[in-house]
Amino acid sequence: MHMCCAPCSAYPADVLRGEGIDLQGFFYNPNIHPIDEYARRRETVEEFSELTGMAVHYIDGFMQDKWEGYKGTGEQRCAMCYGIRMDRAAEFAKANGFDAFTTSLLVSPYQKHDIIRQFGEESALRHGVEFYYKDFRPGFRQGQQRAKEMGLYRQKFCGCIVSFNERESAQQKKR
Repeated sequence: MHMCCAPCSAYPADVLRGEGIDLQGFFYNPNIHPIDEYARRRETVEEFSELTGMAVHYIDGFMQDKWEGYKGTGEQRCAMCYGIRMDRAAEFAKANGFDAFTTSLLVSPYQKHDIIRQFGEESALRHGVEFYYKDFRPGFRQGQQRAKEMGLYRQKFCGCIVSFNERESAQQKKR
C-alpha cells in the first residue's frame, strides 16, 4: 500500500489486513513540503510501522524545484502528483513481486478519487500489476481517531507546496 501518511494509512491497513491481505507499506511522497514536514511525516510512518508491525519500504525523494516550477492549475498539479506516486508504487510492486498495490490516499474525503483511480489503473497496466481500488472514505474519521489514540502526528494539509501556502495564508488571516 502506498502510504501518503500514517494517519491516512490506519483505516485502510485495518481493512486490508481484515480481508486477509499480506500488507506492506510503501512510502514515496516527493511532493511533501517543506523538508521538515517531509521528515516529520516519514518519522510518523516509521512510528506507525513499529506500533502495527507492518513492514514499510521507503524511497526518499524531495523534488522541491519541480513542484515550485510547475505552473498548472490546482487539479493539474494534483494529477501530476498522483501520477508520479502511483507510477512509482506500481513499479515498486512489480519489481518486488507483489500481486497488487493500493494507496492510503483513497481514505481521504479531500482527495480526488477519480483521478487517483485513473492513475492507479493506468500505472498498473503499464507495469503489469493490479491496482486494488477500494473507497476507504467511510472510515476516514475512524482512522484519524485511531491515529490520535496511537499518538501519531496528524498534519493539517495534504503536503504539497500549494496546500502548505494555502494553510499559511489562512493562519495569517486569523492573526
